[in-house]
Amino acid sequence: QVQLVESGGGLVQPGGSLRLSCAASGSIFSINAMGWYRQAPGKERELVTGITSGGSTNYADSVKGRFTISRDNAKKTAYLQMNSLKSEDTAVYYCNADIATWGMPGTYDYWGQGTQVTVSS
Repeated sequence: QVQLVESGGGLVQPGGSLRLSCAASGSIFSINAMGWYRQAPGKERELVTGITSGGSTNYADSVKGRFTISRDNAKKTAYLQMNSLKSEDTAVYYCNADIATWGMPGTYDYWGQGTQVTVSS
């Protein structure tokens, strides 16, 4: 059983910052790529950023220069530092990870439960 638990969401004013965390737990052999997605009301879920096990990153154009993804492999945790937040960043943010578990062949995609980020004055 694997769980991804996000934390750190909340209400912030435009221009402010938030830091999200995603902690993985359970019968984990290894974690490959980790990423953050978001879904705004009435819109499809979209990829915000991802990071490989080696630390290579990619970002959506809309967040480049403002958001930074990082991970601590020893803690099985990914982070999303969000700066210069805009109202259009308002969404539920989901953590995603590609994980190999003990005793199971291959890897599987896991999702967190989501954390709300609201940017408003």
